[in-house]
Amino acid sequence: MSKPVRVRFAPSPTGPLHIGGVRTALFNYLFAKKHNGIFFLRIEDTDQNRFVPGAEQYIFEALDWLSIAPSETVGKNEKFGPYRQSERKAMYKQYADQLIASGNAYYAFDTAESLDFHRKQHEEQGKTFIYNWHNREKLDTSLVLSKEETKKRLAAGEDFVIRFKTPVNETLHLHDIIRGDIQFETNLLDDKVLFKSDGMPTYHLANIVDDHLMETSHVIRGEEWLPSMPLHVLLYRSFGWEAPEFAHLPLILKPIGNGKLSKRDGDKLGFPVFPLEWKTEEGISSGYRENGFFPEAVINFLALLGWNDGTDKELFSLDELVNAFDLNRVHKSGAKFDPEKNKWFNHQYLQKQSNESLARSFAGILKEKGISTALDVTKIVSLIKERANFVSEFWEMSDFFFEAPTSYDEKASKNWKEDTPALMNQLIEVIKSIDDFSSLNIETIVKEWMTQNEIGMGKVMQTFRLSLVGALKGPHLFDIVELIGKEETIKRVKKAITTL
Repeated sequence: MSKPVRVRFAPSPTGPLHIGGVRTALFNYLFAKKHNGIFFLRIEDTDQNRFVPGAEQYIFEALDWLSIAPSETVGKNEKFGPYRQSERKAMYKQYADQLIASGNAYYAFDTAESLDFHRKQHEEQGKTFIYNWHNREKLDTSLVLSKEETKKRLAAGEDFVIRFKTPVNETLHLHDIIRGDIQFETNLLDDKVLFKSDGMPTYHLANIVDDHLMETSHVIRGEEWLPSMPLHVLLYRSFGWEAPEFAHLPLILKPIGNGKLSKRDGDKLGFPVFPLEWKTEEGISSGYRENGFFPEAVINFLALLGWNDGTDKELFSLDELVNAFDLNRVHKSGAKFDPEKNKWFNHQYLQKQSNESLARSFAGILKEKGISTALDVTKIVSLIKERANFVSEFWEMSDFFFEAPTSYDEKASKNWKEDTPALMNQLIEVIKSIDDFSSLNIETIVKEWMTQNEIGMGKVMQTFRLSLVGALKGPHLFDIVELIGKEETIKRVKKAITTL
C-alpha cells in the first residue's frame, strides 16, 4: 500500500449503535490490524438537533465489550484531535471559504419559501427539482450577484448556505475496492450544501476535511454512502488533495424478504439489533450482551455477514479474522440476517467456555433466584451445557437439581403403572444399600438388580427419572442421582409414590 493504513469509524451520537454500524466498525478494525495500521473513531456530531445524551458513551462501551476499541479517539491518543467534530467547528469555515475563492463553491441566499415554490412548480410539470448546473444561475446565488452585492448581503447578516459547484458535462471514472469501476455523470448530481448559515458544516464538508487532516487512507463504510462518493472525490480534487481509497460494504438485510435490517424487524421477530441494551422513556431495546451472547460470537457472525475467506470455515477467533480478512472477498450483494444462525454461533462459543467460567455465570442466576446450594454447580454445568445456546437456559435445564419436583409431566406420568409403586419401593432398598455413591457404581448395581429380577428397563428407568426430575428430561439419570445424593433421591422417589 502506498501510504500507512489509517481507517476510521465515524458514527453520529443520535441513538444506540445499530448492528450494521458495528459491522462497519469491525471491518475497519480487521482491515487496520491486517495491515498493521491504525483504526480510529471520530464522533460526527455536527447535527446538534439530533444529538442524544448517552449515545456517545454507548458507542465506546459497545466497542469495548466486543474487543474492537479504536487506537485513537476522544480522550485517547488524540494525534489529530479533537476527535469530536463539534470541537473542530472553528476550522471548517476556512475550507468552505477556500472553495469559494477557488470557484468550486458559491453562496446561495434562497429562502425556504423560494425553494418550496420551485419544487411545487416542477411537480406541477411532472419534473423533479434538482439544485444544480441547469438552474443555479437563475436562483438567488453569488454566481449571478456581483461581488459587491454578495459582500453587502453577507455583511447585512442575511441567511445563506455555501453550495458545491458541481462540474458540468463530466463523466467520473471511479474505483471501489468492493464494487470495482463505477461511472457517474456530473450533470445528474445536485449542488450539495457544504456549509450552513448556523456556522456548522454539513456532513460532506466536515467528513472530507477531517479524513484529509486525520490522514485517512481508506474509507470503508456502508453502501448507503455510495451515492455520495462522486461528491467526495470531487471535493478532494477541488482542494488539491489525494483522495483515500473507497470500499462500500453491502447492506445487512431483513431475515424475511428484502430491505435493510431495522429495529422493527428485531421487535417483530424477537431478536436484538443493538449490541447493548438501550433505555429510553418509551421503553427498553434489548441488546446482544443482555441477551446472553458472548462478544466473540457476535464478532464471528457479523464478520460472515457479507464476507468469507473462500472456505467453508465458520468459526474464527478475532486473531484468525484479522489474518484472513480481505476487502476483495467482501460481497457486493446484501447479506441476509439469520437470528437462528446467530444462536448457533453462541452455542459454539458456549461449548468453548470452561465449566468453571460458566458455573460462575450460572451462580449469579442462582443467587438472583434465591437458590443457595451445596451441590457441585461446575459438575451440573458440565452435564447440561451441550444442549444450551445461552447460560440463561441453564436454570430451565437443571432446576430439578436444586428443587424437588412439585408436579409431574402429565404425558410422562402415563408410564406410572399399577405395579410401579412396588418396584419403586424395591429400588429405594437397593439405593439404601449402596455405599459408593458414584454414578457408574449406582448404575451398575441398579442394572444388576433389574437383570437378576428380570425387570425390564422401561419399567424402572422412566419412572425413576420422572420421580427425580418431574419430566422425562435432563442428563444421564445416574449422574443426577450422584449429584443430588442418596437421601434426596430416596425422598423424591417416596414423594412420587405417594403423589402418583
